[in-house]
Amino acid sequence: MTEAPDNTPVVIGVGQYSERVGEPGYEALSYMDLGGRALAEAISDCAAEGSVAQAIDTLAAIRAFEMSRPDRAPPFGGSNNVPRSFAKRVGADPERAILSTTGGQYNQKLVGEFAQDIAEGRSECAAIVGSEAISTVLALSAKGEKPDWLEEVEGSLEDRGYGLEGMLEPALFAHGATGAIPLYAIAENARRANLGKGLEEYRRDIGELFEPFTKVAAANPHAAAPKERSAEELATITERNRIVAEPYPRMTVARDQVNQAAAIIIASTAKARELGVPEEKWVHIHAVTSAVELELSARPDLSANPASIASVERALGIAGKSMDEMAYLDFYSCFAIPVFNQCDHFGLSPDDPRGLTLTGGLPFFGGAGNNYSAHAICEAVERVRADLGSFALVGANGGWMSKYATGIYSTQTADWSQQRVAELPKADDAVVRGAAPFDSATIESYTINHTKKGRDAVFIGRNDAGERVVGNADLSHELTRKIFEGGEPFGARLSVKRDDRGRNIGQVA
Repeated sequence: MTEAPDNTPVVIGVGQYSERVGEPGYEALSYMDLGGRALAEAISDCAAEGSVAQAIDTLAAIRAFEMSRPDRAPPFGGSNNVPRSFAKRVGADPERAILSTTGGQYNQKLVGEFAQDIAEGRSECAAIVGSEAISTVLALSAKGEKPDWLEEVEGSLEDRGYGLEGMLEPALFAHGATGAIPLYAIAENARRANLGKGLEEYRRDIGELFEPFTKVAAANPHAAAPKERSAEELATITERNRIVAEPYPRMTVARDQVNQAAAIIIASTAKARELGVPEEKWVHIHAVTSAVELELSARPDLSANPASIASVERALGIAGKSMDEMAYLDFYSCFAIPVFNQCDHFGLSPDDPRGLTLTGGLPFFGGAGNNYSAHAICEAVERVRADLGSFALVGANGGWMSKYATGIYSTQTADWSQQRVAELPKADDAVVRGAAPFDSATIESYTINHTKKGRDAVFIGRNDAGERVVGNADLSHELTRKIFEGGEPFGARLSVKRDDRGRNIGQVA
């Protein structure tokens, strides 16, 4: 490690905290308590002589899932000022308290923002904290218990809003693609169509991708589902591993029932020295890039996510490194396709000896809401500290491959006299989407989404004018049902009518 200028930003502490329902020591902690524990762990990890808590001038809270849409609220209540609730638990009183927008990319993006603030003298020590207690909420609700998690904390708050722009597509929502699972499934099936693979073969591909992830999760004390599973087990449809949306079996989608929290502390080298943080704790931030994707139905290739590729490539370019020089990798893995996209582009294999996850991945470690990648960053920091001079890359994803942020970390000194944070421009090649009623459509991709209310076959295709359109396949029509259930509706032409709810309902002509 070479001498770094006083305004060089470094990660000085990371912390994770978790609990599993019913296990020894389980306390049924609230969101705020979990986050406070993680922040305390991060402060302890600094091994400082001075008070890190009192040095924190900026603290950002990652918006919990149950606070991520204006029509939802935590069932047991929450804090009026989440970042200050976290701060209060460790004796911190930051000048700035920030509540993030929605999106799994945002914690990674904040690392870049706060590093830039430190490099340019606007901050000396900043923390990022996020937590999820969804598993506890469900467990207590099932027993009819309703603890009071309301908190009132005084102090300023910079609420950055929900940040849902570009993620809520009314046409898809109106036809039953109302959340991440069916929307990712549509993109996944588009990739399957491009590869010319059937459902069973493709599910096997997903199983082979994720089998190594389960091994990492099984060894991670913070994992929500720490159990090794074979590719065959992940790919085989059973009552327990039922289809949630074609082509996804339940075990291969992000697990949101977790109680997990993570925290990251960044400081200038001057502040780190003042606090007495040992240099062996310092981890340099070599690049942070972010990018925004087109809305799903506007993407030229429904299976592709060029914004994520551009983010990773730009980060590698800023760091002056290649993918081969990354010793440690964590690609956001809420579903298979965000990982497949990176593998396809960079020529990576599911059995890459480095592994493609540091935590165990969202289906097995747990999909800690918008905060998953903070856990990946914590793991990356630990890895490079133990392997001096090595580099780690973390790719963080938000929405339905809607936003992406990449970070590169190492104990090697990063030169912050050059620009190390970049926001990439949004693509301008959106496909024209049809707004008027249409009589026919040719299928590009689809999913059959399974819910408690039944099944919806949702398709994206083109009308006769070549515009993108959305609709439902009529599964009561025998030929249509057979083609969709068989997994090969790609290129099929549907005749389309509107029902009394305004939905486009298609049958194979």
